[in-house]
Amino acid sequence: MSINNKAQVGIIMGSKSDLPVMQDAIDVLKVLGVEFEVTIVSAHRTPQRMFDYAKDAASRGLKVIIAGAGGAAHLPGMVASITHLPVIGVPVKSANSIDGWDSVLSILQMPNGIPVATVALNAAKNAGILAAQILGTHDETISKNIIDFKEELARKVIETAVEVEDTQF
Repeated sequence: MSINNKAQVGIIMGSKSDLPVMQDAIDVLKVLGVEFEVTIVSAHRTPQRMFDYAKDAASRGLKVIIAGAGGAAHLPGMVASITHLPVIGVPVKSANSIDGWDSVLSILQMPNGIPVATVALNAAKNAGILAAQILGTHDETISKNIIDFKEELARKVIETAVEVEDTQF
């Protein structure tokens, strides 16, 4: 595992094919100044690795886990069943997916007592933002970075609105 001893967020995925989607979480956490680690943990092909990762996550300093998975997408829920940390599930539309709905419903429909925060299909960026917001409740620097990030989003919308308003239709 590529372990970052300063990591507060663990980003895991079922296979390397999920990385293009999960890259958005990596990128936004960099922008927000949040330390993270990334690895592949398959609920079906490496269940002991998944169990060990989830069991040891808090003791290694992680505060939130982002888990991306496609198809049956059991990874986020299984990790949530093992750890007390918040888990954010990213449903990934995979090659063998039923338009991604199988992944969305597998992550979304967790039984009572095992919550998984679920973002939209392929929305790893939102998972990264949510992880940072969770951390920002106790870290003023991350909180300030989130505020700045959202102000920049608003600025871009206003800038685009002005461009559209100035267009001669």
